[in-house]
Amino acid sequence: MFLVRRKARTLAEQRGFDPFSMAALTTATSELGRNAFLHAGGGAVILEELQDGDLVGIRLQFRDHGPGIADVERVMQGGYSTLKSLGLGLSGSRRLVNEFHIQTAVGQGTLITIIKWKRL
Repeated sequence: MFLVRRKARTLAEQRGFDPFSMAALTTATSELGRNAFLHAGGGAVILEELQDGDLVGIRLQFRDHGPGIADVERVMQGGYSTLKSLGLGLSGSRRLVNEFHIQTAVGQGTLITIIKWKRL
């Protein structure tokens, strides 16, 4: 989890992301990695650099083979937790990035993809 967070921050810094964007990406990465560890016992992360014309971005895909999320809508509203936390990991992460996609099925795991674009 710490290695992925550090790599995401380093890549953002190398690509000239502003301090706020770097902090937002780092925080979202940390929260999503923590969720995969706590709720699914771990998983895998793919970190990619994106280029779309003048836009530079970073995409992370978090995949686990845990229990999945039964009620995505409820979880994404924030404040819902199965571990007696604040329940803001997924909803908070969504607010910190430009793009947030979640695919999940009960008993089959979860795939969360986030993208943070560098401000022009």
